Amino acid sequence: MTGKFSRRGVLKAGAMSGLVIAGVGGAANPAAAKEPESGGAPGVGDVAYVDVAAATLWVEPDKDRKVDAPSLTNPVDLRAWLAAMSLKQRRWLIGNLETQGLYGQDVTVTAESGDWVHVVVHGQPTPRDERGYPGWVLRSQLTTQAPSGSDGPFAQVTDATTWLYDDATLSGEFMEISYGNRLPCLDQTDTALKVATPTHGDKWLCVDAATVYASEDAIPAPSGADLVADAKMFLGLPYLWAGTAGFGFDCSGLTHSLHKAHGVTIPRDSGPQKDAGTPVAAEEMRAGDLLFYGIDRVHHVGMHIGDGHMIDARTNTDKVEQRIEIVAVDEHPYAFEFAGAVRYLA
Repeated sequence: MTGKFSRRGVLKAGAMSGLVIAGVGGAANPAAAKEPESGGAPGVGDVAYVDVAAATLWVEPDKDRKVDAPSLTNPVDLRAWLAAMSLKQRRWLIGNLETQGLYGQDVTVTAESGDWVHVVVHGQPTPRDERGYPGWVLRSQLTTQAPSGSDGPFAQVTDATTWLYDDATLSGEFMEISYGNRLPCLDQTDTALKVATPTHGDKWLCVDAATVYASEDAIPAPSGADLVADAKMFLGLPYLWAGTAGFGFDCSGLTHSLHKAHGVTIPRDSGPQKDAGTPVAAEEMRAGDLLFYGIDRVHHVGMHIGDGHMIDARTNTDKVEQRIEIVAVDEHPYAFEFAGAVRYLA
């Protein structure tokens, strides 16, 4: 993503019958915001929660176009939004969008303007704001109602996308959610996980589509091969500026999300990702290392997968709609701009 900066252990089942989780402990919200009364409209200073599959944050309020309507409703229809846009309309998003927050993700509201609120997304580090990644989102896509069990174990989606269902038989599709999405896990059966949502009560996930952890600290340290295996799920997925979900990624959104899903939090944008990692010599690169491009400033990042190749989510051009693909490092269109590689894994 280019622009501003870089641009850009198992527990035995207890009270929750049948629930198997890894590790122990829980996570709390950042302390930089007040906790509002549950269920109200979020206002300045409140902690709020994303109430749609993925909320798209904008650089300014009221910048949206008619074609963006499916991404601004509650619920959203991101697949319809992406399908409706022409290449020119997708290109227009560059510089107008900031990032995305996934269903149930917590944010802090910092300003408001009509139907829009300015928020910072927790868990997306950036030099722009120590609290999280900033941007404008419609108030209707947020809620102050925290999912029940937010301080307990969570289920994290491991498929590219999967469905939440209305009951334990996995019937009645409720919402399609993304890879990396975390929701409090309340119980499980042999085939389904019971999870809490912000405003729609308890729903169910296919047990094969997610993993349950007691806390982020309980997520096993990944190998480079783990990151690469997950990245390959998204081959062929359309590029989406500001995307951080399995419906569409930008370059740094993909690398950030892959690491985050494996318990490693790295900056949201490519420039800060390069600055925060451990430098690696080109001849010592291995699977999972990140490669950066840019002459005056870093504007692009990809992931090394071994054997001289990388997984790449390159920005759409005026003539070509890009999709996530595997390319030879030496043949990359930005090869002449190579700015170095870093590693985040031990």
